[in-house]
Amino acid sequence: MKNMKHNMYKKGLVLLVLLFVLRSTPAFSSTIHQENVDYTKQTDDNQCQNKSKYPTLSSIKTPEDVGFSTKELSEVDSFIENEIKNGFPGAALIIIKNGKVVKNTSYGYAKKYNSFTFLKQPQKMKKDTMFDLASNTKMYAVNYALQKLVSEGKINLNHPISHYIPEFKDLPNDVINAKETLRIVDLLHHIAGFPSSVHYYNPEQAGALFTQDRKEMLDKIIKTPLQSIPGTTQIYSDIDYILLGFIIERVTGQKLDQYVENTIYKPLGLKHTVFTPLKKGFKEQDFAATELNGNTRDGYLMFPNMRTYTLQGEVHDENAYYSMDGVSGHAGLFSNTHDLAVLLQVMLNDGGYDNTKLFDKETIDVFTTPSELNPTFGLGWRLNGDESMNWMFGEYAGDKVIGHTGWTGTITVIDRENNLAIALLTNKKHSAVIDHLVDSNWFYGDMFSISTYGSVIGKIYEALK
Repeated sequence: MKNMKHNMYKKGLVLLVLLFVLRSTPAFSSTIHQENVDYTKQTDDNQCQNKSKYPTLSSIKTPEDVGFSTKELSEVDSFIENEIKNGFPGAALIIIKNGKVVKNTSYGYAKKYNSFTFLKQPQKMKKDTMFDLASNTKMYAVNYALQKLVSEGKINLNHPISHYIPEFKDLPNDVINAKETLRIVDLLHHIAGFPSSVHYYNPEQAGALFTQDRKEMLDKIIKTPLQSIPGTTQIYSDIDYILLGFIIERVTGQKLDQYVENTIYKPLGLKHTVFTPLKKGFKEQDFAATELNGNTRDGYLMFPNMRTYTLQGEVHDENAYYSMDGVSGHAGLFSNTHDLAVLLQVMLNDGGYDNTKLFDKETIDVFTTPSELNPTFGLGWRLNGDESMNWMFGEYAGDKVIGHTGWTGTITVIDRENNLAIALLTNKKHSAVIDHLVDSNWFYGDMFSISTYGSVIGKIYEALK
């Protein structure tokens, strides 16, 4: 009886939230915004495309030119538009194939709420709206940096972490003594033994590991005990990537954002892929908003220096914002569909774009080889290794398709065999928490079909002739 009452309570809460959001969704005639972008001009102002070492993106007349069905792609629009009408906040979708931009479309709203208040004039999603990529930071900052450094012979994946960070070693009170033998490849495979995360920013949860000072974070990670014996268990861990970010900084002598922005994004002509964007000339209205009330989960949580305002242009992730000053290997990168399309094309081009080479095909092949422990993991990249990944890649993607997701509502998909790539960016967390007593990380936006990603990715593959 107690469980029945609790289930009825949960269902009642969900219905109340549904009614609230449906009532607060404006009846605009359409929230789809088609974009026809000239990528040749935007990514290469100074060089002729026919002299490029690597293919560059360009527009097409019709999707049929590269094997897509216009009619079936319109069904993707209808699906996402229906989600928006039912209360989902917003999305942006870009599809590239054979070096052509097949589709670049925005839907819904970048910002609908200020705290719990529904805006009388919601901010529409635009072609250049930037998103908090969350864990896609791991791929398009850290993995790209590592793939570049490995290609240049500056990092060896089989070297122990201590080769690059000598102070990374076991401590007397460590129950599992294995840090001194941990390799970079172990971090990338998520088999190093670190827990999935530690709330370093929260003194009540982190205890002696608490810090909100980036200068102290490496020391705190070194002091973080391993949860399992390395190589025995796959634990998807943010700590792995925070540490990888620090390794990149040691090798390059630059802060992570400086290195990737100056040596990767700038040479590619990318102007909207950046860490800490509000400190670098961007404005709040340039971004898709995320949580309604800071990191409070609608007033349920509290820790020192917590943000309580609607987040827009600031990284949502707490460790990234409070403990890493917005620049971390696991989260913190912002981008938009245009820039991500170029980054995706780099992988389809086997490591370069236009006249810029970042890394070589051999290195990509190493990073995208399935782990022996789990076929759905490469080196950082997620692989469509078995049916357990249908939620992300859909039913029709091949087993060599790679990609990644981000907690805020982002997914990137790279299909090298079909010369196809997709980025679906959403702001699903720009919605109310359903029931913080049950799960404070479960937002209303998480309930929609679009939030499982595979529903959209599958429809895109269905549109491919």
